Amino acid sequence: QVQVVESGGGLVQAGGSLTLSCTASGSIFSINAMGWYRQAPGEQRDLVATITSTGATNYAVSVKGRFTISRDNVKNTVYLQMNSLKPEDTAVYYCNAAGLKKTSYSTRRDYWGQGTQVTVSS
Repeated sequence: QVQVVESGGGLVQAGGSLTLSCTASGSIFSINAMGWYRQAPGEQRDLVATITSTGATNYAVSVKGRFTISRDNVKNTVYLQMNSLKPEDTAVYYCNAAGLKKTSYSTRRDYWGQGTQVTVSS
C-alpha cells in the first residue's frame, strides 16, 4: 500500500512563514512529480506548486516569489516553504504524488494526502 502524509500546517499571522512537509511511503518504485494543491471553503482545488523528479518546478502565479517547493527523491518527500503569507493563502493544503509506480512494471497512478489546514490571520 502507498500512503501520502502531510504535516506542518497551522495558524500564522500575515507576513509570517510556514513549512509544509509531505512523505509518500509504502511500496514505491518511482514518482514522476510531487506537488501541493490547496482548497479554500467553497472553492475548487487549485495547484500551488509542483516539482518533477529532475527538479523542474511550476508555481501558481499567486505564490511565485513567496513559496518555494523542494524535494528529496531518496525520502520521497516534498516540502513547501511559504513566506510572506497572506490571509488569502488560507486553505487546506493537499499533497499529490503523481505518476507513482509501485514496481517497474506496474501502471502509474496518482495519490493524495488527507490535507493539512493553513490559516493566515490578518
